[in-house]
Amino acid sequence: MNTQTHNQAGFAEEPGIMTGTTTAHAEAPDTTTSRSDAVDAKGRPLAVVPHRVPWLEVGIFIVVAFGLAWLACLPLWLSDEGIGDPVALLICGSAMMFSPLVAGIVAHIVQRRRARDRGEAMSSAPRYFGFWPLRPFGRVIWMTVAAFFGIMVLVVLGYLVAAAFGWGRFDFTGLSAFKEQVATLPGMSSIPVAVAVVGYLLLMIAGSLANFGVTIGEEFGWRGWLLTSLRPLGTWPALLIVGVIWGLWHAPLILLGYNFNRPDIVGLGLMVGGCVTLGILFGWLRLRTGSVWPAVAAHAALNGSAGMLLGLFLTAGAPAPDSALVAYLGVSGWIVSALVTVVLVATGQFREQPELGFKKATPTEAVPQPTAHVQNP
Repeated sequence: MNTQTHNQAGFAEEPGIMTGTTTAHAEAPDTTTSRSDAVDAKGRPLAVVPHRVPWLEVGIFIVVAFGLAWLACLPLWLSDEGIGDPVALLICGSAMMFSPLVAGIVAHIVQRRRARDRGEAMSSAPRYFGFWPLRPFGRVIWMTVAAFFGIMVLVVLGYLVAAAFGWGRFDFTGLSAFKEQVATLPGMSSIPVAVAVVGYLLLMIAGSLANFGVTIGEEFGWRGWLLTSLRPLGTWPALLIVGVIWGLWHAPLILLGYNFNRPDIVGLGLMVGGCVTLGILFGWLRLRTGSVWPAVAAHAALNGSAGMLLGLFLTAGAPAPDSALVAYLGVSGWIVSALVTVVLVATGQFREQPELGFKKATPTEAVPQPTAHVQNP
């Protein structure tokens, strides 16, 4: 964080604010919080950005996350069916998604012990991971809701990009493939198409909400612990490194043909590209709100909506499109994510990185006024 200095406890301190009993003489910028040397009731700093990258702990995180991911997917590798068994895929994939959370917990335990040995204070684990407190409540909640439905909009935009480049045949107005599928269901032939579409979308939303339970496992690790720990490198290096690690972590499934039907280095490269571009947006949600919950919501909605929206908009009788081009983690999604990122950068959205539980500085808080003491004659 180039605009910050650091205190002896090892956590970021805002410029223009001095610790101790000295009065601050500079107003804090509008994008900063009230005082980043503030502490909670137990004396732990509220600011979460460490003074330095805990490289040992980052290494531990990677080893644990990758090791548990391969272990969770080992039954798929030993099975003759691989990812062809949907039940086994669901069980192994769900278990794999909790490996970043476990890795984050292990790394954070080591990090806290090493910080204590150095005499450095750390923020509480819930604050460091970004899941508590939910304050400012309004900012966290509305951004979580916006992220949940916003990622669905981006998925549709990705399909529009794919259609524009001729990478797939879509029927956005007639919904011919959807109508064909509905007609095959018993008792559905008399149901109006609009009613069927609404029911389908409600089912998609319910499935996306159900995904919260497993996407917590990923996001508490990637955007919770890892992104926070890499922030001393600067915003963009941290976002890009997390994206690359996130993409490579998917190797146990990608190398079996999951996502892109390319069980080789090409498929893994596609996944890395998708995770870097999408990870920038998920990381922005984390940095812009100070909370990990908007990223959890966006991840859950992506997993729950991408396939169902594709089924809604495909043209009847058309061959299945190449997921490397059409999927949101594929090329069309890269384009949409890149365009959104450009807009966010152009509007200065990456410069605002508040922390949870901070109030915005007011002039009276930033520049305390001395109290006059008048002696009686």
